[in-house]
Order: sequence, then C-alpha cells, then structure tokens
Amino acid sequence: MKYSALAGGHRYTFDSLAVLMGAATPARSGDELAGCAAHSAAGRSAAQRALAEVPLSQFLVEDVIDRDCDDVTRLILAGHDPKAFEPVSTMGVGQFRDWLLDVSARPDAAAVLAALKWGLTPEMVAAVSKLMTVGDMIAVSSAIQVLTGFRSTIGMPGTLATRLQPNDPTDDPGGVAAICIDGLLMGSGDAVVGINPASDNPRTVHNLLDLLDEIRAGAQIPTQTCVLTHVTTTIDLIEAGAPVDLVFQSIAGTQQANEGFGVTIEMLREAEQAAHELHRGTVGENVMYFETGQGSALSADAHHGVGGVPVDQQTLEARAYGLAREFSPLILNTVVGFIGPEYLYDGRQIIRAGIEDNFCGRLLGVPMGVDVCYTNHAEADADDMATLLTLLVAARTGYVICVPGTDDIMLGYQSLSFHDVLTARRVAGLRPAPEFDAWLDQVGLLDESGRIREAVTPASLSALAARSLAA
Repeated sequence: MKYSALAGGHRYTFDSLAVLMGAATPARSGDELAGCAAHSAAGRSAAQRALAEVPLSQFLVEDVIDRDCDDVTRLILAGHDPKAFEPVSTMGVGQFRDWLLDVSARPDAAAVLAALKWGLTPEMVAAVSKLMTVGDMIAVSSAIQVLTGFRSTIGMPGTLATRLQPNDPTDDPGGVAAICIDGLLMGSGDAVVGINPASDNPRTVHNLLDLLDEIRAGAQIPTQTCVLTHVTTTIDLIEAGAPVDLVFQSIAGTQQANEGFGVTIEMLREAEQAAHELHRGTVGENVMYFETGQGSALSADAHHGVGGVPVDQQTLEARAYGLAREFSPLILNTVVGFIGPEYLYDGRQIIRAGIEDNFCGRLLGVPMGVDVCYTNHAEADADDMATLLTLLVAARTGYVICVPGTDDIMLGYQSLSFHDVLTARRVAGLRPAPEFDAWLDQVGLLDESGRIREAVTPASLSALAARSLAA
C-alpha cells in the first residue's frame, strides 16, 4: 500500500508501511546507514503527516517484517488481543497520540494503559512514538506502572532500582567482589547484581555464579544475581546445579538477528521453564533478563523487511520488546549508546533513543530499564548522560546500570556511576526497591532521612570482603 502527504508544496509518496516508518523517524545515523531515513526535513515532515493518518488496524494486516519468514512477527500477531485493542481500534496513529496524552493525565491512567498492552503491537507503539516529543513520551510513560519480582520488587512507585555491574577484564574474583561491595555500600544492586563475563567458559561462569551467590546469601541481600552468558550455557549450568537466579539473553526484533545471537524462541522457552523449576525467588517468579539496543539488527545485516526494504532501527527495537514480553521478564534494559555512533551518532540522538525505548517498552508492558551509556568515539559526554538520567527518572524507568566511576574497564564504555544514582534518588525523592531498602536500613547503611551513610561498612560485608579478596 502506498502513502502520501504534502510538505513544502511537494507531495511525497511512500511505497509501503516500512518505508513510511523509516522516513517518519527522527534523524539518526543508523537509519542513514541503512538507507531508510528521510532525505530531508521536509520529507520527514511529510512522512509524519502521512503516518498520523494511518489506521492502527493497518498494522495488523500489513507486515513490516514478513510473517511468513519471521517467527517474531508470528509471535507478536498470535499474542494480539482484539478485546484489549477495542478502545483504540478505530483510531489513526495521530489520534492515538492525542488519546494517550489525554489518558495519561487521568487518575485511572495506570489501569487503562495496563489493560491496553496486549492490544498493541510493537509497530503501533513505534509509530506513535515517531509523532511524539520527548516531553510527550515522558508524560505517557510516567503514568504507566509495570511491576515484577524475584527477591526484590521492581517498578514500585517512588523507586529507582539499579543493576550493579561488577565487570572485571580477567574475571578475577577479587576484582568482582570489590566492585560488588563498593556498589552495595552505595545502595546499588537492587534490580540485579550482574556480571558481563570476559570469558564464556562454563567453568568460569559457574565460579562467578558461586561467588555472587556467596555474597548475596552471606549478607542476606534481597536481590538476584546473574552472569550474562549465552542462554544455552545457562541451561547447561542449571542442569549442573549452579546457583542460577535469572536467565540472561540478548535479543533483537527479527528472527534473523536472533539467529545471529545464536538464540531461538524455543531456547528461551526451555530456559524459562528450567529457571522456574529452581524456585529460587521469594517475592515473585519473573526469571528472565533481556538486553536490547537500537541498531542490533542492522549491525547483523538482519534489518530487511517485506520485499527487502530496510526497516528503521527504532521499530525493530520495539519489536524486540514484543518478543520479550512473551516471557514476563524481571527486567529488560536497552543498552542505548553501546553499539556506537554508527547507529546513534551523538548525545542528542542517544537521549531521544533512550526516552523512545523506555516509552515503547513500558507501553507494551515490559519492565524497562536503560543502560545510560556511550562509547568513547561517540559525540557524547557525561553531561548528555546526566541529562538522559534526569529525563528517565521523570519517565519512571524501572532501573539503570551502575559501574564504578562511570567507566566499565572490561567492556570499554561509559555508563553511570553509583554516585549518579544516589544523586538522582535524592533529587527526585526516590528509594531503592522496597525489600532492598529495608535491608539497607537493617544493616545500618541508611541514616534517619533514608540516605546512604558515609564511611559505614556492615560487619557482614566486611567479612565477605575479607574472605573474597583472600581467595
């Protein structure tokens, strides 16, 4: 189907929904690299005007990624709930934007938006985001509530959780333990204590899982741990008796891109079942942890849709959330600036992408978090990351990732520091996840106002530090 609109006295025509979506997307380097971006501001404006008139129902009949060739598309369409879709089924994309902004200001916004999530496809959500400002997306996403739990509850109003990321370039247990204790002393780690291992060797991963579990259990910390290895390695480690809390996997929005990660939907189902059978959670049973990022499909040359048309990276990112929600994850985070400037060129593009991802994921009912980050060759800096963190706090993202001093010495990129989150929580009046917050108070790390005490090391963490570093 063709779409068209006038802009600047010229009529622009778009040959398919995929072409229209790409042209309507705010400028970013990845879409230019893929060849799906608008060629001018006027062309982008025309595409956005045309997209505003597209009925939401059109996304159910016209594929961006062909359902006959893609299992993610089939999964998304199979999960679509016509009854949940009814309130917006007669709307165009532009009307849907206005409706979302109206609903987000109502007292019953959380309930109305929660009831809608299975009526929406990722393409619908991506489309409406292309017509919204950063402020629009914050207004809507801040009205959405997504709760999950394992040993801590993520997404409660008035909270901001964190992933404590104790990466070490040699997987040295002493280095990992030191970072863990550093982060815990500054109130980080309530979403997960999660390591990106330098090696995917099963024995190394098993040893790291044992170390994290010793730290968690030794100090009776109400959180969950994870070593971010491939899903098949985790399945094998579960069978070997390793202390697995969460199953991790990077995922993308097309079958071909997921095949590039060496993962299938069937593998994810097997892993979810295996983790559930361990019964290690205390307050919930959400056992999956996913990571995504705009540009992942493009970097794998797995971004082509119907007729070989390149699909824009933000739409493909939203499709990854459609895959993720099938598995009711505890957490999902977009690693928003990690892939590099070829996909998100500068701070402005990274900031927009982070807010888009948070908005799209939350509207689809996914427990979103964001790794607020950039690579050292991007046109971005710490001020951009502080801006994005501040906006994400307003948008009520579920969690962010923290490393010592903003510098991940293993992955070689810049993220947030433990101190950044302390500042964000103080300024916005937020607390950690409730179970973790109670633990911080119990071990004496909180003062009378609920802030982290300086120069206090609970005895349980001191003992763990001495034992871990000696080992």
